[in-house]
Amino acid sequence: MTDASQTAGPMLAADGTPLKQSLARSLRRQKLRALMLIAPLLLFVLFSFLVPIASMLFRSVENGIVSETLPLTVEALDNWDETSGELPGEDVYDAFVRDMVVAIENKEHTRLGTRLNYEETGMSSLFRQSGRKIKRLDPETDGPFKEKLIEIHDGWADPQTWRVIKTHAVPITNGYFLNAIDMRRTPEGAQAQPEDKRILIKLFGRTLFMSLVITGACILLAYPVSYLLATLPMRVSNLLMILVLLPFWTSLLVRTSAWKVMLQQQGVINDTLVWLGLVADDARLIIINNQIGTIIAMTHILLPFMILPMYSVMQTIPPSYTRAAKSMGATNWTTFWRIYFPQSIPGIGAGSILVFILAIGYYITPEIVGGTKGVFISNRIAYHISSSLNWGLAAALGTILLAVVLILYWVYDKIVGIDNVKLG
Repeated sequence: MTDASQTAGPMLAADGTPLKQSLARSLRRQKLRALMLIAPLLLFVLFSFLVPIASMLFRSVENGIVSETLPLTVEALDNWDETSGELPGEDVYDAFVRDMVVAIENKEHTRLGTRLNYEETGMSSLFRQSGRKIKRLDPETDGPFKEKLIEIHDGWADPQTWRVIKTHAVPITNGYFLNAIDMRRTPEGAQAQPEDKRILIKLFGRTLFMSLVITGACILLAYPVSYLLATLPMRVSNLLMILVLLPFWTSLLVRTSAWKVMLQQQGVINDTLVWLGLVADDARLIIINNQIGTIIAMTHILLPFMILPMYSVMQTIPPSYTRAAKSMGATNWTTFWRIYFPQSIPGIGAGSILVFILAIGYYITPEIVGGTKGVFISNRIAYHISSSLNWGLAAALGTILLAVVLILYWVYDKIVGIDNVKLG
């Protein structure tokens, strides 16, 4: 028998390397192979999800255009007391002309005016109109410029113009987020917007309220449909499932437009109610261009997203549970409420999260059937992206909306538990 103490040593693989080292190398290869397989998906998620979100977060606070376009002016304004109510000195006007000549040559002055116009109405036209005449000035020979600028446009004689420039000259700003909650950045600090401009907080509240109402309506309508799909014979259930999936084969724009036709005062619904005698012809229901129209149309559109998760969970509930409860003397209601319903809650949770997140970001349907009283905050985001081009405010609104969704998701996890959410 060989003396083990004399021949003891590390176990070797077939190629002569230590077994531990060989296993570690093999494990690294497996991990690398697995990483290569999922690399395309990771890159897709990175560039289609994380990068846009990071860009949105940065754009919501980025504000370098003022300091980059008017560097000399911003430096000169540091020595001016914006709370004095007096105009800045000649040095500021001289620096402004020098900056503007360069900005006009690079065609940056209109972009600057547009940015400042988000904060103070009239700044865009001020920069655009003044640019044509400032372009003819020579910074080296035509000074002093204070009186000349005031002659070009009386806006340069208003201390508020210079207050706006100085207040929004910071490269990183909280101004967009303040605007998103109906406030504004001023030399004295954050202040509330004028009464006629306070609309965004109202839109946020309306969006959350209506999204919750739509989610609740979908739960009430989807539960009996899902129950029937899960309990009926397979042949009948498959036929009904085709009807549930049918809306997915129809364009969202077509479905929304159809609801606009049906909901109007001379539409199908009102005509039917008048024909049945439930509503007088001169008292037709107003269910279009308001919150009611938005709730009806969006509930119909999002209903399949609630039915499918519920159905997939209900289908996994063993019928033997309910039969056992009835065999022990339980009534139909007790059997449903004590046995069946608790097992279907994960499907309700999954459908609620899906429908609520989809509803809170919808903008096509509210835009078409909601009018001015049924639009969501997403419609305002779309407006600032495509019409006003105030991308900073749109990014701030989107960031707040994202934060609200994450907070509600966290609250849901604490109350219900995200582990209880199932898709079957």
